[in-house]
Amino acid sequence: MEWGEDIKTISEDEAVMLVNHQATGDVCTLMMCLQDKGLVVAQMMWLMDHIFKYTNFGIVSLIHGDFFIRQGKSHRDQQLLLLKKHLENNYRSRDRKWIVLFPEGGFLRKRRETSQSFAKKNNLPFLTHVTLPRVGATKIILRALVARQENGSSAGGDTKELVFAFFLTLDRIFPVKDVPLETDDLSDWLYQRFIEKEDLLSHFYETGAFPPTKGHKEAVSREMTLSNMWIFLIQSFAFLSGYMWYNIFQYFYHCLF
Repeated sequence: MEWGEDIKTISEDEAVMLVNHQATGDVCTLMMCLQDKGLVVAQMMWLMDHIFKYTNFGIVSLIHGDFFIRQGKSHRDQQLLLLKKHLENNYRSRDRKWIVLFPEGGFLRKRRETSQSFAKKNNLPFLTHVTLPRVGATKIILRALVARQENGSSAGGDTKELVFAFFLTLDRIFPVKDVPLETDDLSDWLYQRFIEKEDLLSHFYETGAFPPTKGHKEAVSREMTLSNMWIFLIQSFAFLSGYMWYNIFQYFYHCLF
């Protein structure tokens, strides 16, 4: 089941999906949730930790044109430059539509304490179900893909509009014209989105459902339509590729040692 605005309505638009991150299973869940959203999965670009490059789906992701980002302050500036170049070379030339981004920069259990400490120092809300998002990658995406007018605002007219889709909220798909492009304003905007997500998740954990949107007395959910045969085939392929990858590593290990 899913709640909130029906993101299928923007499946053919360009969009950035901002996702909170709790565990590795988030990726599998998100892939499953997007299967009934037209060609989104085929035309999306993932931004993921570089460690996944060395997994059984790493080669597939490289061929698909996804971007592997290395975490840590010492790599941050270089990685953002590489992301900008990657977007310029691969996004529109390969007919990509959506970008999936985890702006928290890691799993909740690993980032929560640092995020709470940062919030305390900067007079920001104390969050427990999400962490404060980082702005770097989002800023690069906006600068690379959103046309600007001379005054710095996003261009309108015939410019192809990048839409912001925000995963797991109840009332917000944001057109890019409503998203500030300057760093400080963008940071505040992103913080507010995750503060709202904190409230939504708090309500969900307490009641088992999300709160109703404006103008509704109760939250309206939708059942996703998924093919059981597709689920069986794709999971079989995943297990088979994992088994093959394990054997490849075993072979090289024995050859070397």
